[in-house]
Amino acid sequence: MPKITYVDHAGTARTVEADVGSTVMEAAIRNNVPGIDAECGGACACATCHVYVDAEWVDAVGPAEPMEQDMLDFASDVRATSRLCCQIRIKPELDGLTVITPARQG
Repeated sequence: MPKITYVDHAGTARTVEADVGSTVMEAAIRNNVPGIDAECGGACACATCHVYVDAEWVDAVGPAEPMEQDMLDFASDVRATSRLCCQIRIKPELDGLTVITPARQG
């Protein structure tokens, strides 16, 4: 199972195992990772699962689709590496992925 590391805004890291085919958001919710609110349950209808993809993983994760880009307009402190983690599907190549949660969601 791929491992995903979530680093909160204070620098605390939590590494969890994620099922291939699930999303980075689903893995966070299943493992009670703080900082991922996921109010819409992964429907790309809010911005409460906003994360920053670690720079070394940006190419592997790929770019946001247009609908996700539109929803990022509702996120706080959007950066070039911002993504909604409900839209990042876990695949074996993402083993070791690191994402950072913002200081606040939405």
